[in-house]
Order: sequence, then structure tokens, then C-alpha cells
Amino acid sequence: MRSSTASTRTASGAPAGAAGAGGRTRGLVALAACALLAAGCAEAGTAGTGAADGGSAQSPVKVGLVYSKTGPLAAYGKQYLEGFKAGLSYATKGSGAVDGHRIEVEEQDDAGDPAKAVSAAKDLIGKGHKILAGSTASGVALQVGPIAAQNKVLFVSGPAAADKVTGLNKYTFRSGRQSYQDIRTAASFIGDAKGRKVTVLAQDSAFGQANVAAVKAVLGSQGATVDAVLAPPSATDLTPFATQAKTAKPDLLFVAWAGDTSAALWTALNQQDVFAETKVVTGLDLAASYPLFGPAGEKISFLNHYFGGAAGTPVEKAMDEAVTAAGGTSDIFTPDGFTAAQLIVHAVEAGHGSADDTAVLVKALEGWSFDGVKGRTTVRAEDHALLQPMFQVKLTGNGAAAKPSVERALTADEVAPPVTPMAG
Repeated sequence: MRSSTASTRTASGAPAGAAGAGGRTRGLVALAACALLAAGCAEAGTAGTGAADGGSAQSPVKVGLVYSKTGPLAAYGKQYLEGFKAGLSYATKGSGAVDGHRIEVEEQDDAGDPAKAVSAAKDLIGKGHKILAGSTASGVALQVGPIAAQNKVLFVSGPAAADKVTGLNKYTFRSGRQSYQDIRTAASFIGDAKGRKVTVLAQDSAFGQANVAAVKAVLGSQGATVDAVLAPPSATDLTPFATQAKTAKPDLLFVAWAGDTSAALWTALNQQDVFAETKVVTGLDLAASYPLFGPAGEKISFLNHYFGGAAGTPVEKAMDEAVTAAGGTSDIFTPDGFTAAQLIVHAVEAGHGSADDTAVLVKALEGWSFDGVKGRTTVRAEDHALLQPMFQVKLTGNGAAAKPSVERALTADEVAPPVTPMAG
């Protein structure tokens, strides 16, 4: 198995919905839910080399990456691309080819817009691409997946966290975590949810409401009482909402927040001494967001998909070395790109260097268990959920000095979502 030679994290993924159901702007903190060249790979669009003898004209494998190169999730897209290039080099042992067939990568920027993504996907399919990957935003993944199924091409979604991507259809897989895994990680901070009170503090928007619904679906079904404190997205004075959250006296305060007022929210919660009354949980996002927590950062219990250095695996070391050599830095969604490349190479290996028979590619991935960046990772055959470790994390220090560390790694089984019937 060429694509996973090491043995066996998220650092708890970005908050539920980060790059997820409602997307997310400016890489700020939220609960719900990346473009340099890695060592050993050529430029995107010409990735890898030809056959080993240099003279064979074997047909290339065309892979289309539809991701957020620009737009509100561009930072995530950059991380994804850096990881993908590192993963392609790793999985092909630096050759960029499978059985003499080079893997050609063509990038398309969807800017986080589903309509642009659908247009790009159709264009790539029309040019003969049998494999698509990317999807930084969930809205994109949920539109591209059906296009892949209609045209019988393999689709490997990226950081998009929406649970509906799992089981979307038999041609759709994912290389990142999903919102359910975020919420199960958050729930691990209080143990048995039965009889517990959980309050979701969020903005009264599609993103915030989706988080409330997700928490009710997961923790409410396990016996917790779930309520919500919702603030208008335009609110700038957040003290009243911090006070409401404190007055609710929950066992767990689950914070799902995005946008420019994140720093103000954490300041208000700290000033109202909410942390003395309850366990406050949110997702740890990309490294650039750490200073936003201010003095409250050391009091928050973070769920996390990944941060650089979280996993401590040989595969993570290989990824980090390649990304660093190319001038990048491993961050929350770098593993999603790396894993996507591992999945694609493994599938193409099953086709002996060809992607023409999609049924072969799908069969190769269903049930595949491999050593990934975060540890042992499995593609569940029934619905293509990506079973993987997640993390409880703490921040130490404030501002630019804030540094994350893993408090507990949760196994893939501990945070596994329920099986979703395959939709198509």
C-alpha cells in the first residue's frame, strides 16, 4: 500500500460549521465548522513526472481541484492545497505518478460560491477529468457531489464539514472531519449527557441556527436539555448575551460564533465571569485566530480537528517537512489536502494507473483503513464517513504568544457519527 507506510488527531477540528454548513468568514472562531508547492511535486496542472523510463507516453490521470483559492475561506483553501501537494508526493514516493501514469492536477477557484463550483466541475468533467477534489465550503460540496454522481466520477470533498456530505452518494467521499465529530468532541468535556443542561451561544443566522440544531440532534438525543442564546449578527454590544448565557447556568456552554465580533464576545464572557460558572467549549480554528480569545483563551475548553504538531505521527512529520520545505506552515486543514491525495492515489493504484473505471476507484476506497496524518483513519464502507481521531485542546499564553497543546486525543470510535443510509 503505497500511500500509507507509517504507523500509527484532530486537534479538535474547527468549530462545527467551520468551512461547514454555513461556511465561515475570515478564519475566525466558530463552532459547528490553504498554495505552495510541496517537496517532490511539480506545479499544479503538471504534478509529478512521466513514466520511470522517461520515454513512455502512458496516459495521465486527470484530477480536478475545485476549492476556495479566493473568497472568505481562502486561508482554508491555501492550507488544503499545500497539504494536497505534500500528500501527492508522499503517496507516490515523490514520483507524482502511479504505475507510470503521471497525475495531472488542474486547479479551479470556486471562491466559495456553489454556482461557480458547479460550473468548474462540469468544465473539468467535460475535459476528461474522472476525479474531482476540493470543496472548502459545505455549500460547494453539497452541489458538486450530485454532479459527480450524475457523471460517474470520483469526488473527494475537502474541509467541508456538513454532515449531509456523508452518505450523499456512492461517488462522494470526504478527506476531512464532519460536524458530528466536532460535537461529539465537545460532548466529551462533560461525559454522560443525560440530565445535563447545554446552552448554545450563537448568532441568530443560518450558521448559528444550524449549530443549535446539530447540538440538539446529538446531545438532546442523549438526554441533555438544550437551549440557546441567539444574538443578532449585527450586535456589537455583546454583554447582554454573555449575561443571558451566565444566567442560564448550563453544565456546558457551547459557543458557535463567526465574524468581526469574536474578540468582543470573548471579552464579554470573561468580564461577566462566565467561566467560573460553567464549562465553556468552542472549536479551535486556524492559528491566526488564536489571539482573538485574549485572556479568555486559557479558560476555554477547545475541541479541535488539527493544529500543527498535534498528532505526533510519522505521517504528520512527513507532511510537515514537505509543507515547511515549500515555505508553508501546517495548520488546521492541511491534513485534509494530504488525506485527499492519499485517497486518490490509493484509488488509482487499484485501477493500475487508470481512473476510467470509477466503480474500481469506489470499491478501493470503501472500507480502506490507512495511516493518516492524525493517526489510523478509515473510510467507512456503508456511508463513506471518514473515521478519525479528534482532540481536546487548551491554549496557553495570550495574543501572539498563545500556543495550543493536546489535553486528550479521542479515538475514531469515540467520535464516530452514526451510519447514514446512502442516498444515491
